[in-house]
Parts: sequence; C-alpha cells; structure tokens
Amino acid sequence: MAWEFRSTDGSLDQLPQLAAELVQLRVDVILASASSAALAAKRATTSVPIVFAGVYAPVEIGLVPSLGHPGGNITGVAINAADMAGKRLQLLKEQLVPTLKRAAMLTHPPHPTNAMQLQGAEAAARTLGVELEAVPVRGVDDFDSSLKALRGIDGLLHADTPLFTTHRARLVEAAARSRLPAIYALKGYVDAGGLVSYGADLPDLYRRAATYVDKILQGAKPADLPVEQPTKFELVINLKTAKALGLTIPPSLLQRVDQVIE
Repeated sequence: MAWEFRSTDGSLDQLPQLAAELVQLRVDVILASASSAALAAKRATTSVPIVFAGVYAPVEIGLVPSLGHPGGNITGVAINAADMAGKRLQLLKEQLVPTLKRAAMLTHPPHPTNAMQLQGAEAAARTLGVELEAVPVRGVDDFDSSLKALRGIDGLLHADTPLFTTHRARLVEAAARSRLPAIYALKGYVDAGGLVSYGADLPDLYRRAATYVDKILQGAKPADLPVEQPTKFELVINLKTAKALGLTIPPSLLQRVDQVIE
C-alpha cells in the first residue's frame, strides 16, 4: 500500500490546494484529521471516499447531514466540541485551581469549530461562576504577546485546533513563562511540559478510523458507515509542572488519571 501525506504548519490557507492534489493523484481514500482538513477534502471531491478522525461537530459544520446516515462520500469518528471544552474548564476549576475566578481561552477564529468550542466553555463558565475571557490568536507568534497582555487571570485553556496542536511546545512554553495553570486537549501537550490534558484517546480514534478505511478499501460505501463517537478518554497530569506552579493535585484526581508524568 502506498501513502501520500500532506500537512500544513497549522494554518488553514493551504488546505484546499493540498486536498486538490490528493484528488488529482487519484487516491483510493482520503483520511482527514481535524474539521478544517475534512471540510477541504469534502469541497475537493464528491467521489473519492473520505474518512475523518477526531473531527468536532461534523453535522453542525456541514460535513454530514446526520451521524447515523452520513450519506455521500464521507464518514469517520467525531467529537462533541462544546461538551469537551466545558469539561476541561470544569476540571480546571473543580480539581486543580479551586480559587479560579477568571480564566482565559485562546481561540483561533478562522477554524470552523472555534465558535462552538468557545460557546461550550462559556456555558460551563456561567455554571461554575467563572469569568471567561476569549483571546483571539491569529498565529503562533501571538502566543507570548497574548498571554503577557492578560491581567488577573487564574487559569488557561484553548480551542482544540491544528494551530495550537502543531505548535503545542511553544504554547506550553508561553504558558509556563506566564506561570498560568493550563489545561490542554491532548496528551502531547503534557508530554511537552504542560500541566494537564483531558480529551478523547487520539490513538483509539485513529485505530477506529483505520478500520473504516479498511472497510472502504474492501468495497464498503462511506454513506453506509455511521459516524462514530469516542468511547475512550484520557486524563494526563504532569506532576513536575504542578510543583513548579505550586499546585497540589488532590489524591482523588490522581486516582482517576490515566497517566502521571513525573
């Protein structure tokens, strides 16, 4: 089996061209990671089968008409955007920073699910009695300046978008320089020195997406394969970072974590 791999630096502008390249190569199936990549692939072809992995809110952004009956040439594994953002803020407030009064959320407005993720965090903030400030970020060079401009912020979270994921090491470093307790979407951030992450188990999502790719290569039609949702989630904590921030991790939380990095 031959693979053709295309990626960007987290920006969205190149995606249409990259998707068109794959279609021109007459690949048998396209595997798309992130909502923006899946949308670019869908716009590039109505005939080449597309499988997406870890995409937020595929119905709301117009990828498929429904999860049970995706129709067309696209299916995959989805995530509830608003729900995950809210749960991260809840975890930050209730387990890690009980004194949290004001939090900031770094956002990437061009991303198609950015607004939904922000709405989920805002809804959770209202329930938790936390003031949430949205901080738009256009590019990686904005990380430090955006965080330095914050005043009176007790904690940090971010929209789960390719910009932040691609440059996670720089985001983690910027948060450390600002001495802000931060919760991230993926384990890779904690591996890079971030405090804590909570989200869908990414390797499991890709294994399930690979199963769909295999079925399609064996003759199945994407329209007949319902969009699946995550069944495994992982919570990862970096104790070294917690100590550097002067945080005490409750024993009850340590009993729940899937991995502790020391």
